[in-house]
Amino acid sequence: MPYLSEFLMVAAVHLLAVISPGPDFAVVIRNSVSAGRKAGVLTAFGVGSGICLHVGYSLLGIGLIVSQSAWLFNILKMLAAGYLLYVGFRALSSQPAKLGVVAIQDKTLSSSNAFTNGFITNGLNPKATLFFLSLFTVVISPQTPITIQTGYGIYLALATATWFCMVAVLFSHSRVRRGFVRMGHWFDRLMGAVLIGLGLHLALSEWLGLSARPD
Repeated sequence: MPYLSEFLMVAAVHLLAVISPGPDFAVVIRNSVSAGRKAGVLTAFGVGSGICLHVGYSLLGIGLIVSQSAWLFNILKMLAAGYLLYVGFRALSSQPAKLGVVAIQDKTLSSSNAFTNGFITNGLNPKATLFFLSLFTVVISPQTPITIQTGYGIYLALATATWFCMVAVLFSHSRVRRGFVRMGHWFDRLMGAVLIGLGLHLALSEWLGLSARPD
């Protein structure tokens, strides 16, 4: 296969990126532990669908426009930070379970909300924008046919969804959840604090120079 080496490079770079803890990881874990396996898996599918968004605008060249426009990029950062803060503060307000409730209970989270959590968290992530821009301009050759590049994109979306499905299955396992149930609302609050921290990091990075930004 003429593009096998390029594909292996794409797969290797993506693997290193996807297993790094970040907003996607935090949201999938929170939904898996608090709302159960179905919610966690749907969140994972949402994250995978967000990858399709990044791949789509990278192939169309829109990602380059966004990355080179300071105000567009900053708007994306503020939207992403705002959403993480919103989800984080909701988790931070989690209340203790009723006295006497010791069994693992799934918190109410609709299928659409679980999917949306994953999709928006990944789709608005400006670091993902820069990652896919770099991937499709540096790692993938401009001479690679668009059909092959689209195939890479499909793989990236499926691989991401698969990885986070594995994370969801692990953290929704009864034994794992039983370990978290003792902490109950404190776990929700911890994950809320993590998401708020990620959101603040994103919002303040423009002034603190903590992340890459366009010239």
